[in-house]
Amino acid sequence: MTASKPPSRRAARKAKAEARARRPELIPLPKRPYRDSAIFHLALGGLLLVVAWLTGGSLGRALIWATLYVVVATTWSWWRFRQRMRREAEAAAAESGGGAPP
Repeated sequence: MTASKPPSRRAARKAKAEARARRPELIPLPKRPYRDSAIFHLALGGLLLVVAWLTGGSLGRALIWATLYVVVATTWSWWRFRQRMRREAEAAAAESGGGAPP
């Protein structure tokens, strides 16, 4: 009886990358992704302000960082949602036999 060889590092990395590429499709989009992500990031920005206040930090600096966080994180989320919705629309159009949407 011979022991099977473990997969090579390259094969293991490729399998992980493929699994990572499929993972977002396993999680359904929320009903209102833009609104939900904005509320989520606003709450985290508010949490940053609360932590700064509780620890005696500068609220002015915390407000700047919280605002920067909310803008960047919300923009990133919206961009990713837009990419995903476009990808799903293209896949649905290809599946139904139609062309890509304009």
